Amino acid sequence: MAAASKPDLDLSHVESWVFDLDNTLYPAACNLFAGIDGKIGAYVARTLSLPQDEARLVQKRLYVQYGTTLNGLMTEHGIAPDDFLDFVHDIDLSPLDRVSDLAPALLRLPGKRFIFTNGSHSHAERVMDRLKIDHLFDDIVDIRASNFTPKHIGASYDHFLARTGVEPRSAAMFEDLARNLEPAHALGFTTILVRSAKDWSHEPAAARPAGPGDHPPHVHLVADDLEQFLGTLKVKPRPEA
Repeated sequence: MAAASKPDLDLSHVESWVFDLDNTLYPAACNLFAGIDGKIGAYVARTLSLPQDEARLVQKRLYVQYGTTLNGLMTEHGIAPDDFLDFVHDIDLSPLDRVSDLAPALLRLPGKRFIFTNGSHSHAERVMDRLKIDHLFDDIVDIRASNFTPKHIGASYDHFLARTGVEPRSAAMFEDLARNLEPAHALGFTTILVRSAKDWSHEPAAARPAGPGDHPPHVHLVADDLEQFLGTLKVKPRPEA
């Protein structure tokens, strides 16, 4: 499929809709993920006994090198993943109260809907509940279900497909990190990069979230407003319609 930037591409072949969670199902502009990012830095500082500024550098190096800071901490320092996940996802969710209702746009998508996240199952549940969309998804495949393999590594998608039975060529993957869509593209997913106008210049260039103008070759479509994008896609009519 050739790359396209218009949100009216015919996706009537799609039967499975797969969404990343953070900075994808809610807009990055609400700054919810800043809370998680800060907690990750605090965890690195506490665990490695580093000053905050040094911990921040280690955090981002691990993130770029390993795909998640958690994967890096497990690989280089043998940390317990449950302790990390519980700590970094213990955040205030009130920024989500300013996010517009995504439920009507999700409801028009036929077939099954999934969350595929590098975060934890409990974090995804809390976010979805706060957004009032938890009843619209068939399953959550979190980092534990992926055997702690980050999404930029193909084995993560192998875990996802084995659990869900999704057929990639009849599936669409929504994600805010371009490199996480490379394995999806290789498998035959329709890939959609969710961009934001947020300034990501403080993040490492090798793995920063998508911003204006980003549209690498392995991305079929880009979405600057997920709600609007979903509302204008051409999809297969729902059976009850």
